[in-house]
Amino acid sequence: MSDSNTTNFTNPSTFILLGIPGLEAAHIWISIPFCTMYAIAILGNFTVLFIVKREPSLHEPMFYFLCMLAVTDLVMSTSTVPKMLSIFWFNSREISFSACLTQMYFVHSLTGMESGILVAMALDRYVAICHPLRHSTILTNSVVAKIGLAVVLRSGLLVLPLPVLIRQWPYCRTNIIPHFYCRHMAVVKVACADFRVNSYYGLFDLFSEIGMDLVFITVSYTLILRAIFRLPTKDARVKTFGTCISHLCAISALYIPDLFSSLMLRFGHNVPLYVLILITGVYHLVPPVLHPIIYGVRTKQIRGKLLQLFTHKKI
Repeated sequence: MSDSNTTNFTNPSTFILLGIPGLEAAHIWISIPFCTMYAIAILGNFTVLFIVKREPSLHEPMFYFLCMLAVTDLVMSTSTVPKMLSIFWFNSREISFSACLTQMYFVHSLTGMESGILVAMALDRYVAICHPLRHSTILTNSVVAKIGLAVVLRSGLLVLPLPVLIRQWPYCRTNIIPHFYCRHMAVVKVACADFRVNSYYGLFDLFSEIGMDLVFITVSYTLILRAIFRLPTKDARVKTFGTCISHLCAISALYIPDLFSSLMLRFGHNVPLYVLILITGVYHLVPPVLHPIIYGVRTKQIRGKLLQLFTHKKI
């Protein structure tokens, strides 16, 4: 081990990312599905953005929010996966202290943004189903833009204290991070200081964003389901509920792995570290892969425009 890993220092010039400790021999094999999913995520989300931009009929709140989700997925996966693949393929483990904090900020703020966008999409479904005649007057382009700005500002400001606090701690034990990216708790645990403030604030951020968003989504869908059950015919109920299925799948793909991995990193002391890190990797790639597939398959307008596009090219 080099002296830089054991010498006293306040802010190290670099951190060393280990990738997935305990599975180093399998890094190349693990990289194959991760690289494949990343390529699918890039292609799928760019396809959604291209179709919505090209088709004026899709310029409405639901698809604006979907574009926000696609951009967030692209930036989220690109913030972590290229570095992870460079570790797996080229053993490029070093990351500068500033780059580490920047990566941490973007990853955690983008998680909150993605959650906020799902709340906005739940609001869109609520207005469309419970107040259909007022949908165009309630969710105007101006309102959609303000919602998007509020989502960005909320997440950006709430996450900002995390890297600011981390910059204050001394790192006198090691600069080795047993992870493939600079996750907040993984960085904090290598500091030689009482980092309970970071841990508590991290939990506050998790529950004030993800927790509150889940509450808003639950309330929205409770009201939506009540409105659906009041519809006069079974066919109408099934058709209306079908418009919500894709959004419910997207919610599950984001919240279940995120909450599980965040809580396990803090309290799952008996769970092998490589299992926790693999779950984190899945969380960073599965939603960006699933979102364009879910909305492409379940959303009639996008599916139709995509088929039309390929049919036109074939002709």
